[in-house]
Amino acid sequence: MVEGLAAARQRPIAVIGGGYAGFAAAVELAAAGVAVEVFEASRSLGGRARGVDIDGVRLDNGQHILVGAYRETLRLMRRVGAAPERCLQRLPLLLELPGRLRIAAPDWPAPLHLAAALIGAQGLSAGEKWAAVRFMLGLKLTRYRLQNDISVAALIATQPLPLRRYLWEPLCIATLNTPPDEASAQVFLNVLRDTLGAGRKDSDLLLPCVDLSRMFPEPAAEFVAGHGGQIVRGSRITQLEKGDDGWSLRAGEARHGPYRQLILAVAPQHATALLPSAPACKALRETLAALRYQPIVTVWLQYPPQVRLAAPMLGAGDGLLQWLFDRGQLGGPPGLLAAVISAEGRHQPLDHDELASRLHAEAARIVPQLPSPLWHRVIVEQRATFACLPGMRRPPLQTPLPGLLLAGDYVASDYPATLEGAVRSGVAAAGAVLAGND
Repeated sequence: MVEGLAAARQRPIAVIGGGYAGFAAAVELAAAGVAVEVFEASRSLGGRARGVDIDGVRLDNGQHILVGAYRETLRLMRRVGAAPERCLQRLPLLLELPGRLRIAAPDWPAPLHLAAALIGAQGLSAGEKWAAVRFMLGLKLTRYRLQNDISVAALIATQPLPLRRYLWEPLCIATLNTPPDEASAQVFLNVLRDTLGAGRKDSDLLLPCVDLSRMFPEPAAEFVAGHGGQIVRGSRITQLEKGDDGWSLRAGEARHGPYRQLILAVAPQHATALLPSAPACKALRETLAALRYQPIVTVWLQYPPQVRLAAPMLGAGDGLLQWLFDRGQLGGPPGLLAAVISAEGRHQPLDHDELASRLHAEAARIVPQLPSPLWHRVIVEQRATFACLPGMRRPPLQTPLPGLLLAGDYVASDYPATLEGAVRSGVAAAGAVLAGND
């Protein structure tokens, strides 16, 4: 009996999903000396934040922004040897919508940096600046908590129109990937609390200088393998099985296991398909089925090498275009721009060529003498994130089945669907395994 228990404790942990959540869990387990095996359906690591090769050019499936408050992501990047100083370009808080708004934070202690940024903002009247300062002070006095969750649109309804249109609404869409009329004000406040309302460096923008697979998942895979773990790519798990000897996995005809515990770190719709049909999972299935999703569109526009933006990242106040990134300033080919549209909107009926043409025309309004692009590529993630709605139910990491844990940006937490949210969930799942909780 004792020998059997000891043998069970020596069995590896299986992580299903090679994205940021899965590898956060795998790295934590491997660092603690736990045998771990990671299964990823794709050959490329990163899940919904990965590098892709298109016609010989290395791109990302979407443009992601990190901030200084992403402590767990930065910690794990350092742990696996992906130094943030090398992989990320750090910029003090800078929100620039050419011709509309420019907010830049000086290198002052918090909260003076934010007050100075708002008071010194270009494009706002004196009354609008003080309205923004009062708004942030009011949030701080309430400790960024609401008695009842409401929409972001309702939260900012009393703010002057320029602040709503060019500051709060773009920040909402950028962080929650959900239109302000539908987005959770409480989750938005959580983000403001940990960025604009926290230390000066917490609001710094961290822009990736390497593709999203190389930023963490690939170094994490090397770390796990170097600590005795296994990475199985191109293996789509189709079934989970619970037996007397532990959990087993099936990938087509192949069977893997048994494992002491499983961490299911895949997108919620894939998690639903893999959950065993046990009655105990009924409520969990209903929670997952109730999740709605929002898209992100990235249009890659390759211009002649001399094309360069005034900053690595610019916002656009009107039209379809929301953010424009200069990958030439971020370690990519000169002249390569990424035009990003988050959440659902008027762009969705357009075909790819028409959308690229529209975004080029809008970019030309903020980039003087912008020539025609040499080529374009459109990448659409239809289920890029869950829709972050007021009062929504999100599943816990613990499932009703012993030995089966969830990890992913959709798992219950303070954060919206971000890389930091995914990483935190993976760390929490690994912590539950190491604590002996299932």
